[in-house]
Amino acid sequence: MFYVDHDPPHFHARYGTQRAIVGIEPTVVLRGTLTPRVLGMVTEWAALHRPELLENWRRAREQEPLERIAPLE
Repeated sequence: MFYVDHDPPHFHARYGTQRAIVGIEPTVVLRGTLTPRVLGMVTEWAALHRPELLENWRRAREQEPLERIAPLE
């Protein structure tokens, strides 16, 4: 996430050379591309951490420090 970013609430996903902007609710690729395997991992991670993602989105909008979100294991 980036401070003062545009709506809708989203996060930036990176995996190797793949890049995408992914909406939080619903979890959809807004821009960029991810292979099906990577998209599955990103979708699973986002589902597990939706409340944390939304809280970080709020924090970013308020110029507050973001909280670290654990990776998918």
